[in-house]
Amino acid sequence: MPPVTALILADTHVPRFRPELPPELGSYLDACDIILHAGDVTDPAVLDRLVAHAPVLAVRGNGDGPDLAAWGAPERLETTVAGVEVAMVHDSGPSRGRPARLARWFPRAELIVYGHSHIPSVVRDGPRLLVNPGSPTWKRRQPHPTAALARLEPGGVSATLIELA
Repeated sequence: MPPVTALILADTHVPRFRPELPPELGSYLDACDIILHAGDVTDPAVLDRLVAHAPVLAVRGNGDGPDLAAWGAPERLETTVAGVEVAMVHDSGPSRGRPARLARWFPRAELIVYGHSHIPSVVRDGPRLLVNPGSPTWKRRQPHPTAALARLEPGGVSATLIELA
């Protein structure tokens, strides 16, 4: 099974915070095999635009309504991508105890994607990689808007954060 490149997004808040996704994502959208969105999309049209680039798996965030559920975004998602067990949730709870909490919620997961805080993070927790891509549109107190890029293949997953202008 060949490796899969995943573009990881969360907290896009389009069009509530910004009218559209930043153009700096274009080259990453063109290069990815799948897009993982960890919620607070706020408009399913964003997911429809992303699907034009690659298949999209998304979960709902606290800023998402029934239209995201109708699109097919559950509150939590567990699936396999390229032989890697992937789990997604929007709000992973407080930072204190997060790795243990996520391990309880998703005991088989090798990659856990979450959002909500807008604080980008890639943390290895034993057999799991925990990724919060931050936000590509609303950086809050972060120095840059961000996303993440992951490589998934049987027996391994890695991820890096992407700083956007």
